[in-house]
Amino acid sequence: MYGNQHVFENLDALYLALLSQWRQNAAAAIAERGAFHVSLAGGNTPRGFYAALAQDTANEVDLWRQTHVYFGDERCVPQDHPDSNYRMAREALLSKVPVPAEHVHPMYDAVLSVEENVAQYARLLQDTLPQDAQGHPVFDLVLLGMGDDGHTASLFPGTGILDEYHQPVAAQFVEKLNAWRISLTFATLNAARHVVILVAGDTKADILAEIFSAPEDVRYPIQRVRPQGRLDWYLDAAAASLLPGGA
Repeated sequence: MYGNQHVFENLDALYLALLSQWRQNAAAAIAERGAFHVSLAGGNTPRGFYAALAQDTANEVDLWRQTHVYFGDERCVPQDHPDSNYRMAREALLSKVPVPAEHVHPMYDAVLSVEENVAQYARLLQDTLPQDAQGHPVFDLVLLGMGDDGHTASLFPGTGILDEYHQPVAAQFVEKLNAWRISLTFATLNAARHVVILVAGDTKADILAEIFSAPEDVRYPIQRVRPQGRLDWYLDAAAASLLPGGA
């Protein structure tokens, strides 16, 4: 089986389970290494989880003061732009919990060039996270989503960034979006202790069925997510409806 599949009746049930997982990962990381390093995803499904997380942990100073927040990818837009993943996370979560400002690490600063942002974020990851035997930064938890085309983070089909397995962060101009994106690379994603992929909605059902029917037939970027640690898929019933035993 390609990772562990968890199917939930609705998004509220999915968020509740993920909240429990977040707490487990945070407690273990803080107890063992003194800090919890987590990478956030963009998108509507993660946004709902961030709102639930904020509501549940708004007063937990001890948890948040030992948490460091990073981003799996970012659009190259100002941090207050409606398309910014940082802005979404700030509005849904970060402005509502007692995380120290210096523990929140946006991926893009409009004052810097794309190349300068990439270099700066790579240095940040190397300086603040533990590293594996290959020198890759190691997150305690990485949250990812999946697009209708099988992309994850800003790792889109047919783009050169898919083959970057040395640098922890890279930039990519995505032609179909006519935009620059910055993303963690597979080198970083696959060094993580735990990756959770959130997928919801019936528009994702066909591609999930294809992925899980032939997991070794790598057709989509999401299938290159093969972490050294644990991989979990958190699916709502609509997304899982075409899987064997799905709703």
